[in-house]
Amino acid sequence: MFSKDEIKAYLNRLGVKDVQEPTKAYLFELHKAHVKHLPWQTVDIFAGKPASMDVRESVRLITSGRSGYCFHLNGAFSTLLRSLGYRVHWHRAGVQPLGEEPRVNSFHLGLTVSLANERSEEERWIIDAGLGDMPYEPIPLKPGVYEQHPFTYQVVESTVAAGGWRLVHDPLAQFAGVDFDPGIVDDLSVFEPKHEFYSKSPDSKWINTFLLRHRHESGSNELRGLMWIKRDTDGIVKTELDTKSRWLEVLADVFGERLVNYSPLERDDIWKKALALHEEWKKSRVGS
Repeated sequence: MFSKDEIKAYLNRLGVKDVQEPTKAYLFELHKAHVKHLPWQTVDIFAGKPASMDVRESVRLITSGRSGYCFHLNGAFSTLLRSLGYRVHWHRAGVQPLGEEPRVNSFHLGLTVSLANERSEEERWIIDAGLGDMPYEPIPLKPGVYEQHPFTYQVVESTVAAGGWRLVHDPLAQFAGVDFDPGIVDDLSVFEPKHEFYSKSPDSKWINTFLLRHRHESGSNELRGLMWIKRDTDGIVKTELDTKSRWLEVLADVFGERLVNYSPLERDDIWKKALALHEEWKKSRVGS
């Protein structure tokens, strides 16, 4: 649980002014602020300086102006919510990339919140601040189609986790969906081996992938290497950021990522690595 000062610092980072009672409306406000202001990102892994997934380390990362990926974002957000009085549960989950099979492999930390409605009946909600361009606001944990423009999500029964559920991503998204195990996890250490692989193994795809994603009210933004992809109600726009100054500008102004805690030399190294990988990608597409 967080202290009052830690809660205040966290809320300030989200642009949320006041501590309120743990209501549904406040949960929605916090969720929307989190996914808007804190992008899912692989910056530290790409730079060779991966951050610990310890919850307090994740909070220090966030309150210092940084961000992280699912273990940091959902670990910190769930603890903030618990500190505010919400009933939050951790779940093993797995993201399904396009072209691959569904799975629950603990490569994602899933969250649910239980709330009492006006009839004192329990409602369960899927919350997730660690998927980048998935829900802008909580989604009921019940089968159905949920429109959060410009995206359409579905909740269906999982085919790979008995009694679990699946959050199906929009048909035009970069991954197919996420499957969740219904069991409640009490200790985040179950995810530690996955974090170690993701953040340090030479076989991790994130080692050489510079990627940020975030959601906002009317769409999403993604920066993959030097390609900025904007999606809103008007469609998808892709822009190549072929100068360091423009790249840093978009990082700061669109994603709120100013590479604090990195020296000018380190920032230049990150840019050079991203540029080199981008040029390799462009060459690989010639004639394809």
